Amino acid sequence: MTHPAIGLDDVVHQRVRLGILTVAHEARRVEFGFLRATLDLTTGNLSQHLTVLEKAGLVEIEKGYEGRRGRTWIHLTAAGRKALDDEISQLKRLIRQVEEAPAADPAAEPS
Repeated sequence: MTHPAIGLDDVVHQRVRLGILTVAHEARRVEFGFLRATLDLTTGNLSQHLTVLEKAGLVEIEKGYEGRRGRTWIHLTAAGRKALDDEISQLKRLIRQVEEAPAADPAAEPS
């Protein structure tokens, strides 16, 4: 059996990208400004992470207008949903493994 940490996806697991995927999953269609405020990111930082996710096929980016204001919306793709589900499964396995492992004896550690 492989260690659950090996199954974590580097593209998905990065903190900001995992946040983007989870917010997009919850909202189904999320506006760029809302995502930036929710994750406390700069415009440039969010754009860079969205580019990584879009190139990996995990999100789609839609540009349009709401009234006269330009807007950008983000959607999860089917591959993005699956990648998020897989990541959460691996994290659950990792947590379960830590919780079920016997606690180490601090007195047994070498000094």
